[in-house]
Amino acid sequence: MAGLERYSRQTLFPPIGRAGQERLGEASVAIIGCGALGTGLANHLCRAGVGRLLIADRDYIELNNLQRQILFDEEDIAQHFPKAVAAVNRLRRVNSEVRLEALVEDINADGVESLVKEVDLVLDATDNFETRYLLNDACVKHARPWIYSGVVASYGVTMNILPGDTACLRCVFPEMPQPGTTATCDTAGVLNGIVAAITGIAATEALKILLKSEKVSREMFWMDVWENTSERIELPRQPECPVCGQHTYEFLDTLDGTRSTSLCGRNAVQVRGGRRGDRLDLVALAERLSPVGQVTRNEFLLRFLVDDYELTIFPDARAIIKGTDDEQVARSIYARYIGA
Repeated sequence: MAGLERYSRQTLFPPIGRAGQERLGEASVAIIGCGALGTGLANHLCRAGVGRLLIADRDYIELNNLQRQILFDEEDIAQHFPKAVAAVNRLRRVNSEVRLEALVEDINADGVESLVKEVDLVLDATDNFETRYLLNDACVKHARPWIYSGVVASYGVTMNILPGDTACLRCVFPEMPQPGTTATCDTAGVLNGIVAAITGIAATEALKILLKSEKVSREMFWMDVWENTSERIELPRQPECPVCGQHTYEFLDTLDGTRSTSLCGRNAVQVRGGRRGDRLDLVALAERLSPVGQVTRNEFLLRFLVDDYELTIFPDARAIIKGTDDEQVARSIYARYIGA
């Protein structure tokens, strides 16, 4: 492997060494979500020399992201870059040896299985349990290890899920939390210190998994950086678990066709239009919309301001409609200005 000098301080660590570094260079990892957790994880793994990183995120960058999402800056906001694109642009300047791919997509049942099958490890950096349960289904079904992580306020959690070995997400959380019952970054805030701590631990666990180390954790790790507390929690597999025990995958089966999703704390709704594989011509759409509202566009997205709403429209026929948290209203706006 060329360029091992770049990783000299890592290869000096005996559990990795030169042979381990070469294995990392052949590994492939998908990071689902590119916010606080995703940028931290991507930064660590890119600098560590993981050979291929696939970064998937459906969203664009806002000013309040910069406090904790370490791969972005004000210029990215001015350029209206999607998060995945801005992250890949930055990381290519960090390590040109790593194969970096940006997916500006909503990860759903349409394509999650093919994505999971083409990588060695999946890292959860999402902001919702719906996607996490979907990842759990796909990774258990196809025997791919994945790492669950979450942060809010001053505390965070991470857990390795090794299909056939450890508990899966449904063993730990049999039912999805009801909306409004859990704190979120938009209701409780989040400190960038807990993001750094959890991504540091999860990224190191990722290296252990890729290297097949005996030191891979099989416990859930929880910590609070404000209260100076931490805990490791043993979580055994549950034989009656519908996913890893009974091998039924209800989220893979039922989430296909989801058309709209309220984005927690954002006063925004994502609407998926068209059929799988449909693509929008943003140039033509901009021409059509410009007489009725303010339009800005780049190759990645189109932004349209009309009445009290801001629509951010992507080539895959998705739109994030800001100014309402009512899914019926959002779908109506989508139909009015973009089409069915």
